[in-house]
Formats: sequence, C-alpha cells, structure tokens
Amino acid sequence: MPPVINLAPVLRSRARLAYSLAALAGMAAFGTAGFCLIEGWSLADGLYMTVMTLSTVGYGPPVPLTPAGRNFAIVFMVVGVGTTGYLLSTAVQSLVRSELVAAYGERRRHREMSKLRDHYIICGVGRVGARIVNEMQRAGVAFVAIESDAQKAAALGLPPAQLLVRDATLDETLKEAGIERARGLAACLPEDADNLYVVLTARTLNPGLHIVARAVEEQAEPKLIRAGASRVVAPTIIGSHRMAQALLKPAVADFMDSIAADTLDLGFEQIEVREASAFVGAKLKDTPIRSELDVVIAAIRRADGEMAFNPSAETHIETGDILIAIGRAESLRELTAAARGLESSKPKA
Repeated sequence: MPPVINLAPVLRSRARLAYSLAALAGMAAFGTAGFCLIEGWSLADGLYMTVMTLSTVGYGPPVPLTPAGRNFAIVFMVVGVGTTGYLLSTAVQSLVRSELVAAYGERRRHREMSKLRDHYIICGVGRVGARIVNEMQRAGVAFVAIESDAQKAAALGLPPAQLLVRDATLDETLKEAGIERARGLAACLPEDADNLYVVLTARTLNPGLHIVARAVEEQAEPKLIRAGASRVVAPTIIGSHRMAQALLKPAVADFMDSIAADTLDLGFEQIEVREASAFVGAKLKDTPIRSELDVVIAAIRRADGEMAFNPSAETHIETGDILIAIGRAESLRELTAAARGLESSKPKA
C-alpha cells in the first residue's frame, strides 16, 4: 500500500494559526474595553484607538486622553504592539508552512499515482462504491477512488495516493487517476446521467478499458452499453432476482450467500492460461486441477469469446483461455500461479 502522508504538521500549523488569530482578537477586545472604561468612550472610539495603537499608525486619539488613559495607553502600547507583532508573524509562518506542506503532499500524491499501472478506478464511493473499495482492499489490488463529497471520501480512510476528491465526470480528473494506464473502471455515481458521462469519457480516453457501470434505472442500461460500458449492473434488478431466488430456491440462495460471506472458504475466480503454463494443450483430466487442487472448472471462455459451460474431462486447455473456477482461496492461488507458468505443475502422465 502506498505510504500515508503525515498530515500532523499541517494540522499543527492550522492550530497555531487559529490560536494566533484568537489571541489577536482577545488583545483587541482588551484594549477596546480598557479605553471605553477608563475614558468613557463609545465602543467605536475605543476600537478605533485600539486598532490605531496595535497597528502603530499614530494618528492620535479621537479626544485628548486623561492621565489614567495615558498610563493605560503606555502599558497597552508596550504589551500590545509586541504581542501583536509576534502573533502576526506566527500566523503568517503557520499559513505559509501549511501551504508548503499541502503543496508537497499534492506533488507526492501525483508522483505515487503516476506509478500506478493496471489499476482500477472507482468513480463514486456511496453505498455501492464503498463496498467496491472494500472488495478491492480484500483482493489486494491497486486502485484509485474518486469522490466529490469530501465527507464521504474522508470516511474511507484511504491514503492520499488512493483517493481523489474531485468530480469524476471531468476529463482531467480521470487523467489524474491514470485512466490511460488503468485496467478497469467502475462507474457507480448516484445519477445515471453522470455514469453515462463517465463511461463515455473513459472509453474515449482508454478504448481498451474494462468498464462496469451502475444503472439506477432499468432503461439506462442500453444507453450505458452504447456509451461504451463493458457490463452494466442494475442493483434493483439484481436485488429483486436475489429475493426471488431466496423465496423459490432457498438452498441455492444460502449456498451463494455462504460463498459471498466466506463462511465456506470458497470463492469464484477467473484465471487466464498463459503460454508458459504447463496446462496448454493438456486435457482437463490430465491436469491436477481437480485431483490435487480440488478446484471445479465451471466454464472456460475461449480467446474468441466462446463460452464452454461445465467442460468435460476431455476438453483441451489452450493459451488465452479464461478458466472460471470454484475452490478454496489457497487452491485458487496455486491454480493461478500454475496457469501463469509461475510454478511447475505438470499434467499427469
């Protein structure tokens, strides 16, 4: 995970700035009250004399001072001018330091984001987007979240290199998130029009990007597909389907819920077979996928897009195949490494 930028210096600088301004206001109130009580002036005259004294302008009092007023003015000049100078210098120093630290943090975040490759971009971190962020964190993949609402963004607790408080519909925002180098994008903003605009912009900036868009209204789905979305998810439709399954097929629904909740330590995974893998050219029955790893291949998607469901034991595995596998997390990791040719996993003789 990218390093978290230390914001403590910024917070301390802002705190000192607030204290300095509060102390300066207190000094002004003290001087105004003193002149009003001693000289019997109005509030406006007392404030005028106080500001003139603290600013060292020296125009003179609105009316001649009494001996008691002069004595108070002498003490106030000695104490007030020195204190005001110190407070103003502290306030300016704190403000400049805060700006410098913020600028450094911004540059550092830009550097970290420029290093991202094959990452994912999540546009919108509401109820749907926040759960996608959690899944990304569990999967341990690189991602950048974009959210215009500062409170929602702060609630995620992400480091600055993974978060942009920006408008996701703007071209410059997606470019800052590294859209040209990204692997996938999730458009889950609360409005269909905004998601449509994000999809259209993202597809223009990265024609090969895998885009998953959220559809609030059912009629928005074909529009998002035409705009360039690879897949559209409508939470309302999915939710109603899940409820129907829970009513009609409760055992199936319980099994799917157990997988989603990790209570069975089972999961689905898509695994690409690369040229270096020992699986290439072998039949399913001649590989250790089922016998040793105890993984079920539910389907194979060929490089040309053809989908073979429940492939037989005689099915040959080819380069570029996507294996849709069900199994335990450790077994799926071993299968992924073998499919990429990272481990020696010879087919059985």
